[in-house]
Amino acid sequence: MLALERKDVAIATESCVFEPVAYPHPRSESEAYPQPERVVSVLTVSPFEDDHVFLGNIFSHSKWHICGVRCWRDAVEHLTKHRTAVVICERDVPDVDWKQALTQLAELGDAPLLIVTSRWADDYLWAEVLNLGGYDVLMKPFDQTEVVRVISLAWLNWKNNHDRARRNAAPRLANAVGM
Repeated sequence: MLALERKDVAIATESCVFEPVAYPHPRSESEAYPQPERVVSVLTVSPFEDDHVFLGNIFSHSKWHICGVRCWRDAVEHLTKHRTAVVICERDVPDVDWKQALTQLAELGDAPLLIVTSRWADDYLWAEVLNLGGYDVLMKPFDQTEVVRVISLAWLNWKNNHDRARRNAAPRLANAVGM
């Protein structure tokens, strides 16, 4: 196990699990995984250590919750346990490509938005991601300002969709109960 400790960021890797924590050590499970509608919750899926370190460093001074894994199998495990608003996925993770990841995310209730990353991001990839239902593409090497902008907008989009669905469900529930 490799561990890297900083004053405000703890990063540990074991097999393909990687979990940077962007705020002080949580006292409880609910604090460790806050509700994504209140705190920006992001899952990164990349086999590249540099991606996790860079993204962890960008958000180390924020209350954003960044969790990272190295393979899609661990991403699915995380997503079944924790509501997540945004998934940042390398174009080709060893056990899945971004299209398969997008299909599996769509099957989740309250599906997170997918941002695809690639060193070979071009107009074709960007158009394909958007046309198939992904949120955006981030080109590597990452630009810190662009990463923050894209993730912020994705989270706001997810939150607005989530709030709208909740508001629309309330009248239907009241009608079903006979109010």
